[in-house]
Amino acid sequence: MANNINLQLGIAKIGELLIKNEISRVRGGEALKGINLKIPNYQRPYKWTAKNAIQLLDDIIDAKNSNKEVYRVGTLILHYNENDRCYNIVDGQQRIMTFVLLLTTLCENHIDFLKEKLPDNPSTRENIANNFRAFERRCDAMVDEHTRTNIFKDHQEALRKDRAITELRDFVEQQCELIVVITNNISEAFQFFDSQNARGKKLYPHDLLKAYHLREMDGIEETETERIVKRWENIDQKDLASLFAEYLYRVREWVHGNKAWGLNEHNIDKFKGISRHDNLPYAQFYKGAYAYAEMLNQSAMPFVSGMRELNPFQIDAPIISGKPFFDYTNHYFNILKDIQNNDKYMGYFINGNKIVETRDLRKYKNGIGNRIIRNLFDLAALLYVDRFCPDKPTRLDIDIFEQFVVMDFIWAYSLRAQYSNLGWLSAQNYIMGNGRINSFNLYKCIAEASSPTILLSELAGRIHPLTKAVVKANTEDIDENDKNIYQNYLHYFVEYKFYIK
Repeated sequence: MANNINLQLGIAKIGELLIKNEISRVRGGEALKGINLKIPNYQRPYKWTAKNAIQLLDDIIDAKNSNKEVYRVGTLILHYNENDRCYNIVDGQQRIMTFVLLLTTLCENHIDFLKEKLPDNPSTRENIANNFRAFERRCDAMVDEHTRTNIFKDHQEALRKDRAITELRDFVEQQCELIVVITNNISEAFQFFDSQNARGKKLYPHDLLKAYHLREMDGIEETETERIVKRWENIDQKDLASLFAEYLYRVREWVHGNKAWGLNEHNIDKFKGISRHDNLPYAQFYKGAYAYAEMLNQSAMPFVSGMRELNPFQIDAPIISGKPFFDYTNHYFNILKDIQNNDKYMGYFINGNKIVETRDLRKYKNGIGNRIIRNLFDLAALLYVDRFCPDKPTRLDIDIFEQFVVMDFIWAYSLRAQYSNLGWLSAQNYIMGNGRINSFNLYKCIAEASSPTILLSELAGRIHPLTKAVVKANTEDIDENDKNIYQNYLHYFVEYKFYIK
C-alpha cells in the first residue's frame, strides 16, 4: 500500500485471501498481493463457540443449496503496518479464524495464516479445539457411509475423495466473499471500526435478522420486497430493537423455563426460523399451517362465511424465513402497541383500564425496577392475547381478558411490592419460581393452558395475598377514604383482596 493512500476498499474471496494471500478486486486500483494477515496483541481472544461456528457453516450450506453465485460473509477491517509489511486484523478476527478452521477441516492445507503465532489465551485455545472438532464431526456426517468405512481408511484422504466435501470447499473458497477495508493509519482503522459497530448506536440484532430474511426472499417480486422493506424502515428502529430484545426474545426463553439475559448476534438464530428448503416433519407442519392460513385469508371464505381470519402466527412457534418473518414482526409490533395504548376509545385489547391508568403515571414509569415490572406485565398480556384473543375480540373475549389483566397485575406487582431495589437478577429468579410470594413462571402457565378459563382457574390457586409484613412500599396512603387512592398501585391489591393488613 502506497504511503499516500490512507484507505482502500476491496472485495476478497475467501480462497483468494487465505490461500493466495491477495485481494483481486480493489476499488480504483490493482489487485493487492502479499496479504499476510496478523492478529495484533490488542485483539481480544477468539470467542466464537462451536454453536457460532456451526451456524456459519449452516448458513454457507444454505447459500450453496440455494445456488447463490456470491455469498457475502461480512466485513474485514485491516491496518497495514508499513514497518512490518503486515496486515493487522482490526475487525473480523472471529470470522477469519473460523474460516481457517473450516478450510483446514475441508483438507485445504495451503494457508499461511496457520503458521501465525496466536495469543496465548485459554479461551482461544479451547474454542479453536472445540470448533475444529465440531467441523470434523459435521464433515464426517457429509461423507458417504461406504466411503468412510469400506474404501478409505485415512480420514483426510476420505474427505478429499468425497464429492460433497469438495463442492463445499470450492463454494467456500470461490463464492464466499468479504468486504475488506484497509488503511495504513491505525487511528483511522479504529475510527472506521467504531463507525461500523457504534455510529452513535449499537448494531442491533434485528438489523442482522433483516439482512438474513431479505436473502431468503428469492422469488418474491421486487415491488413486494420494496413494500416490505419500506414498512420495516418506517418503524422507529429503537422500537424494533425493543420488540425483539425485550419481548419476543424473552417470551421465547421464559415459556420454556429458561432465563433470558440478552439478545445478541450469537443467539439470533432463534429468529432465523424454517427455510423453504427444510423438509423435516416439524418444518413441514409449520410451513403447511402458515400456507393454509395465507391461502384461506386471501380467499373469499372469511367474507362469505362470516368467520374470522386465521392467525398464521404463534409468538413462541418457529418462524418461517423470508417474507413470513417480516409479517410476523409487523403482527406482534402492532399487538404490543395496542396493549400498551390505554386510550379509552382506540385499539381492541386494553382501553381505559384503571389499573393501567395508574401504572401509566409518571412516577411508575421512572426507575429500573418500575420498567422491569411493566415489561413483565405487558409481556404476559401480549402472550395471553396471542394465545386466546382474536384480532377483533368480542365483548366476551375482552371481559375474560380483563379478568386476566387483574391476575397479571397482582403477579407482576407482587414482585415490585416485595423489593425496595429491584434488578433483573431478582426478576429472573421470581419468574423461575425462586423468588418470594407469588414466584412462578406465569408465561409457561399461559403457554400450556388450553383455554382462558382453565388459565384463570390455575392462577386463582397460585396467586396469594401479600401481607403488610412483606411489602416494602409505602402502605400508608392506600386508605379507602383517601381521594388519592388511585395514585398508589397497592390500592388494587386491597380492592381485589390480595392485601392483608
